[in-house]
Amino acid sequence: MANEISSTEPDWEREKLKQWWSPSRQLLKSIRQYQKWKSYGGLLGDLFCAWNVLNYRFWSCVTGADIPLNCQIQGGLLIIHPNGIVIHPSAMIGPNCLILQQVTIVGGVKIGGHVDIGAGAKIIRPVSIGDHAKIGANAVVLCDIPPGATAVGIPAKVIEKPQ
Repeated sequence: MANEISSTEPDWEREKLKQWWSPSRQLLKSIRQYQKWKSYGGLLGDLFCAWNVLNYRFWSCVTGADIPLNCQIQGGLLIIHPNGIVIHPSAMIGPNCLILQQVTIVGGVKIGGHVDIGAGAKIIRPVSIGDHAKIGANAVVLCDIPPGATAVGIPAKVIEKPQ
């Protein structure tokens, strides 16, 4: 498919600020800036880290999201409604994913590239979710989801596998 979103190359346009009042993008920006300056180190790095921690705290309060500063999120993450999103610091999220509101992701989870996670979904065991998979709204994921599959229900079951 020519228009398919990549599961390997981050699309940074998805995170780009289009206006100042864009809480989810501002939250991601503060996390990315913190991580950048943390790796830079030194006095200047510490100063900018402190500034970005303040930004992060402000935007975390505005969004109501619990996404830690040391999270492992690759580029191109799209968060439409960040309210209630909880991500464990050891969870790994691939490039160009979409996460809707009220999603919980526990530690040890590995999410592939271009995975869409519906509103209210809970990934509550250390599982792997393949590239281009879709997790339905309010699904409770307890087992691995293969690439390209769609999982729905409580507990989540794969209803569609790629041919």
